[in-house]
Amino acid sequence: MTSHHRYRLWPLAVLIAATVAVQGCNEKPAEPPRAATELQVGQAVFAPVVVQHQLGTTVIERAPQRVVALDMNEVDFLDQLGVPVVGMPKDFVPQFLASYKDSPSVEDLGSIVQPNLERVHGARPDLILITSLQANHFRELSEMAPTIHFDVDYRDSEARHIEVIREHLLTLGQIFGKQALARQKIMALDAKVEEARCITQDRPEKALVVLHNNGAFSSFGVQSRYGFIFNALGVKPASPMAETGLHGQPISSEFIQQANPDIIYVVDRTAVMERRPVMGAESMGNPLLRQTNAWKNHRVIFVDPQAWYVTGASPTSLKRVIDDVVRGYRD
Repeated sequence: MTSHHRYRLWPLAVLIAATVAVQGCNEKPAEPPRAATELQVGQAVFAPVVVQHQLGTTVIERAPQRVVALDMNEVDFLDQLGVPVVGMPKDFVPQFLASYKDSPSVEDLGSIVQPNLERVHGARPDLILITSLQANHFRELSEMAPTIHFDVDYRDSEARHIEVIREHLLTLGQIFGKQALARQKIMALDAKVEEARCITQDRPEKALVVLHNNGAFSSFGVQSRYGFIFNALGVKPASPMAETGLHGQPISSEFIQQANPDIIYVVDRTAVMERRPVMGAESMGNPLLRQTNAWKNHRVIFVDPQAWYVTGASPTSLKRVIDDVVRGYRD
């Protein structure tokens, strides 16, 4: 969140969220307004922007021209705002950002978890965007260019996941003179969230979110990287366990059978890490799983693992997550 503009941006975010919420579940969400022309804003004299984040305070003194994004969520934010990227890691690029992976004008900066700092320096950035995955390099990166940390919590997204995404959009919109477009994206995102809540709020089904990793499974509950599924989207959890953490709580087939979820969302990490096709129902065909309500009612949902695992905290990925969640409630 920017510091000296906090009094302007936060009420705006609240107003946008409130506007969507009061529409009600039986009304069609209002069409978001078309973005105002940004050319005049871009030509105006740049006012320094001060951004406060979990790793400190970053001052943007001039309009960035060469932006490096070290996390795929950040690449998507910039893509949504029409801001070019000069460099990014290209080890795990989701399909919806494939054009960046194939572009010779976008420098390959190594891996998401361990970016190549020499390449980052060679890209001559004037702004660097990171998340907690690159936080241990914050000091070195800040010596190269102003560096902003995206304060999304990958270990526990229950409390403010959607709000943090909104705030980051507003911050980047201010930095790049794209405020109107950022507000448009927020309204579209809020409408999507409200649509999901309208579907889940009166439904009795309980769900499990599980991560598949080479034949083993982990569960993610209300205090985990997928906590926002339950908190923000209104999905009812099938397990009372608090599976706080980045990789969830290891579980057995017996655990899944005893929880007896009505819906199971499967995030296939192996498909991402080993670049394999996403697993299907036949890969989960053990007798205990077949006894769950989810299996019997064909509500084992194999989600988009790139959107859920590689990203999960950007406008495009969140919309894809919501689409997968809604699939679990279709008859």
